[in-house]
Amino acid sequence: MSRAIFYALMPMLILLVITSSACLLSYWIALSFNDATILRKLMIRSSQIMLLLSIFPISKWLNLNNEMLGYAPLKLMFKQFGRGFGLSLLILLPVFFALNFLGVHSIDTTKAWTLSWVAKKFGIAFGLALLIGVVEESVFRGLLLTSLRKYLSAFLAVLISSIYYAGLHFLDSKSPVSEETLSLNGSFELLEEAYHNVFAMQDVNAFIALCAVGLFLGMLRLRENMNLALCIGCHTGWVTLIRMSKSTMNIDLNTPYSFLVSHYDGVIGVFVASWLLFILGTYWLFTKIIKL
Repeated sequence: MSRAIFYALMPMLILLVITSSACLLSYWIALSFNDATILRKLMIRSSQIMLLLSIFPISKWLNLNNEMLGYAPLKLMFKQFGRGFGLSLLILLPVFFALNFLGVHSIDTTKAWTLSWVAKKFGIAFGLALLIGVVEESVFRGLLLTSLRKYLSAFLAVLISSIYYAGLHFLDSKSPVSEETLSLNGSFELLEEAYHNVFAMQDVNAFIALCAVGLFLGMLRLRENMNLALCIGCHTGWVTLIRMSKSTMNIDLNTPYSFLVSHYDGVIGVFVASWLLFILGTYWLFTKIIKL
């Protein structure tokens, strides 16, 4: 048990170092530009960049090569990405249809529904989703899951990486910063607020759903040695659909079925969590039956 706790807390220590360094860097940049309004965004972006760059020294320290992190040859990665993207559509499209049927989502008829408008929205959504998918999967299903799997069981590695994945979506602060309040202490107060928002669990439904997403992607990652691109494709597809829904759908959180989604993005919530866990449970049962 103590071994599991130690390796579960080690990523938190690394995260504290990274975010604290990002906090210092962001403060000095904001101070040099004499612009307090950019501090919060700088802290977020610099933390993300440092987290991504940490893959190289940490993987070298742990003797993890590209194959162990899940990277396949480029040609194979493109094929895996396509399979993952297709899988994401098969999994999430039924959720959108169900939410539309229940009245939680409805098509926004006020939008200019032209082919060029839809293509533009899809292009932007896909581009941002691809960036998110590459970064988050490289960090969570690449470095973190592989590192934890080296010392812990597959179940614990997937579970712990999923909790970190879900928690980091809430690592943010909302307090405004002005020229008068711009200070080094104020920057670390923003960082303290961001960590408080993670542990405050203000949106439990979204946290549980994101954990379920992490569990699904983690189990997908462990099916083969070099299949990280499969997870990237799946992640990219989900984010693309969610971003497209924001542009094309109205969300009614006052319906009797609004509890199925969260306020986080109007999509993930109890329904998505239950659906993903059902798929995982069915897959596990199917593999047991085959072995019999």
